[in-house]
Amino acid sequence: MNGSEAVLLDRPAGWREIVAIASGAPPALSSDAMARLDRSREWRDAIVARARPAYGINTGVGALCDAVVGFDRQQALSRNIVMSHASGIGAPLPDAETRAIIAAQISNFLHGVSGVRPAIVEALCALLAADCLPVVPSRGSVGYLSHAAAIGLVLIGAGSAVQRGETLSGAEAMARIGTAPFVLEAKEGLSLVSGTPCATGLACLALDRTERLLDWADAAAAMSYENLGGQADAFAAETLALRRSAGLARTGAALRAYLDGSAMLAARAGSRVQDPLSLRAIPQFHGAARDVLGDVEAVVVNELASATDNPALAGPLAAPRVLMGAQAVGIGLALAMDQLGVVVAQLAMIAERRIDRLVNPLVSGLPAFLAVDGGACSGFMIAQYVAASLVAENRRLASPASLDGGVTSGLQEDILAHATPAAAKVLAILDNLAQLLAIELLCAAQAYDLQRARGGSAARTEAIRTQIREVIPIYADDRPLNEDFAAMRAVMQAPPRGRPDEVAA
Repeated sequence: MNGSEAVLLDRPAGWREIVAIASGAPPALSSDAMARLDRSREWRDAIVARARPAYGINTGVGALCDAVVGFDRQQALSRNIVMSHASGIGAPLPDAETRAIIAAQISNFLHGVSGVRPAIVEALCALLAADCLPVVPSRGSVGYLSHAAAIGLVLIGAGSAVQRGETLSGAEAMARIGTAPFVLEAKEGLSLVSGTPCATGLACLALDRTERLLDWADAAAAMSYENLGGQADAFAAETLALRRSAGLARTGAALRAYLDGSAMLAARAGSRVQDPLSLRAIPQFHGAARDVLGDVEAVVVNELASATDNPALAGPLAAPRVLMGAQAVGIGLALAMDQLGVVVAQLAMIAERRIDRLVNPLVSGLPAFLAVDGGACSGFMIAQYVAASLVAENRRLASPASLDGGVTSGLQEDILAHATPAAAKVLAILDNLAQLLAIELLCAAQAYDLQRARGGSAARTEAIRTQIREVIPIYADDRPLNEDFAAMRAVMQAPPRGRPDEVAA
């Protein structure tokens, strides 16, 4: 545990609460939340007693939905669903991703329509509080089933978990939180693998990482622009106000704040009529990304506010209802994640263009490849190669998962949303963006150091250069550059030091 303050869940969580739990904060359940869980369990018990066919409660699942399962086999049905659906493959998810999925799963149960016992939700909270995380294979999902089933395995004492680097069996993990493995009751197995928490948890992380990297993208762009002697009137408020976009206005205001008081820009004002698009269109590219991020955030907020279990249960207790449909299909989330993936790939693309201009002696006016001793030193020549490769990889990753389709379960599930893969690939694209911005920031810091005689940089960009140089010295072909890339990404875990606290549009 990292000592983070507990996140009290009185209701389904917001995305920032999911991120806080993913970052190490333990969740806690309010008494009202526990009451909703208990009420849904009562509905489930009443439905079981009525013995009318209800999907996944007393019938099989998928194409087996018409196979009735007697009362004496309903516990076996729940256990078997978890066992058979735990078919994921590949490397385990990182801890933050696993925590985010579990947090979103808890949040989905708090809608109070799943019929899961409160004790099961408490056990999920306890696993997070103890940082005892199920091992969740990262591949094999067309929607949600295999990831969630790997979490369910631990609750029944199967599968495996990791606590502070120690690998445990599912039974050992449950013992660590002081809870006996569960014998799942009717519907609980289905509820543990149903819904969109897998995609939603990953989507919450994507929102957080995009938001943070957008701040660094603005900072990196300002530094590159200043080093390249851009014509700052392209960012004027009057000019940008001609286009209606809150994101563009915010980016423009941030760039003006970063570059305010720059002697370097003042010295080169009027040296050319207009900058290339990779410089003068920064507000348009970054601003559009911020606008889309807002749209995607609205989709994720709605997803968290939605009960996505299928079936859902409703009252009154004397006449409980089973609401069967397609609530677990996350097509809206898949489309939003596909859109965000394109946006993040676009941010990476313009960052690579700025990197190229910094290292290219044909356009930069700087020493070739930012080398301290051209000829004997290659400087950042190959760093730009790396950036180009990451942009190409992003182009492949940005292909929409929501169009992949596919047919499963004997034509019963004959069109698939692929929401979880869509969210997962956004995280991969974001990782590449972080690497690209790290390269750009290092190039910009190097450029400042190679042209100190040109006059002073702006106070805010100088603050960021200092933030970098406190950790990473100027580069002179004296060490592998990938070590500097890793160090820069560590610096980027904090906000840019020169970031305006409040940027007025």
